Amino acid sequence: MWVLFDILISWSTGPSTGDPTLRRRIEPWEFEVFFDPRELRKEACLLYEIQWGTSHKIWRNSGKNTTKHVELNFIEKFTSERHFCSSVSCSIIWFLSWSPCWECSKAIREFLSQRPTVTLVIFVSRLFQHMDQQNRQGLRDLINSGVTIQIMRASEYDHCWRNFVNYPPGKEAHWPRYPPLWMKLYALELHCIILSLPPCVMISRRCQKQLTLFTLILKKCHYQMIPAHILLATGLIQVPVTWR
Repeated sequence: MWVLFDILISWSTGPSTGDPTLRRRIEPWEFEVFFDPRELRKEACLLYEIQWGTSHKIWRNSGKNTTKHVELNFIEKFTSERHFCSSVSCSIIWFLSWSPCWECSKAIREFLSQRPTVTLVIFVSRLFQHMDQQNRQGLRDLINSGVTIQIMRASEYDHCWRNFVNYPPGKEAHWPRYPPLWMKLYALELHCIILSLPPCVMISRRCQKQLTLFTLILKKCHYQMIPAHILLATGLIQVPVTWR
């Protein structure tokens, strides 16, 4: 089965001036251009939270690509600037505009293998070159090593807007409302990656009209192995299919 469709793209104050994270917040336009799941932007952005031990304090910051990918920049910054005590647990949450490539996945696993008390949860807006078998295997290796990877949902977009964006006065709850279809399609493809299934979502650009094209191709193995509720959640699959 295949489906082809074209996709077109009440608070009184902003963040408090006394907010210690204010200088580390990104601008609303940056959040929109980096984290819009419909845009295949080359550059990547990372928003992250770090929590040590039983402390309730959360340290937040952001990073972008330089000559290196944002994941590698984070690892270098983390290891060079912070004294790491192996007896203290550390919880890290990443909000990435692109999922890690296979090289970054390898670097992340090496970073975590040397720090067994560090846990990492990754939320991604888009899947980076997800047709590439090395990238797919890299994500599986990360998950098998204990890293949690999920596609950003409305709750994550709202959280990032409130905690990482220098939103204007009166706009605390006005994060960009992207149609949920993109999130569902990426979530479906992530399941294919985790289950070692062939890709089911093909993504391309129609440059003349600046359209992002998603082609959904479901095979017998997809119906057999992907949980029915994941398939139905896209709204593109109306009736469960039973294969004999």
